[in-house]
Amino acid sequence: MGIEENKDVVRGLVTECINPYRPDLLERFVGDDVRAHPGTPGTAPDTDGIGQLQDAVHRIRGTFPDLHIEFEQVIGEGDLVAARWTATGTHSGPLAGVPATGRAVRWSGTDVYRLVEGRIVEWWRNDDAVWLLHQVGRDLADDATGARRRTLAGEPRP
Repeated sequence: MGIEENKDVVRGLVTECINPYRPDLLERFVGDDVRAHPGTPGTAPDTDGIGQLQDAVHRIRGTFPDLHIEFEQVIGEGDLVAARWTATGTHSGPLAGVPATGRAVRWSGTDVYRLVEGRIVEWWRNDDAVWLLHQVGRDLADDATGARRRTLAGEPRP
């Protein structure tokens, strides 16, 4: 497949599967052994296979049931497609230890996809998790400062 067709697959993943919350359509866009890597260490584990990716879609939609992703740019080269995006949603479920707040949030990121024979087989996610967590009330700077204070006082890190 060509670059434009690969870009169309990535666009289709979002417009036909993610935004309308149709994880049953993932198989149209991703390979059975797809591997997705989170861009922010510790925010989520890698997913291996279509089943784990479907579970991840269910989890994110449990947190943001009205999730909507808009592409700002989609660029392709060879078997790779990069997409810069903005997401919006309402924080309606737990996120990184923060219970639902009902707050409307907006965050962005850039993902890179590798395609083979018209299907995504690898996906590197990179989003602004720090800004997202800040919007739902978790200030990671306070977390880091608190951990530093405890360490300086000789207390073990949590």
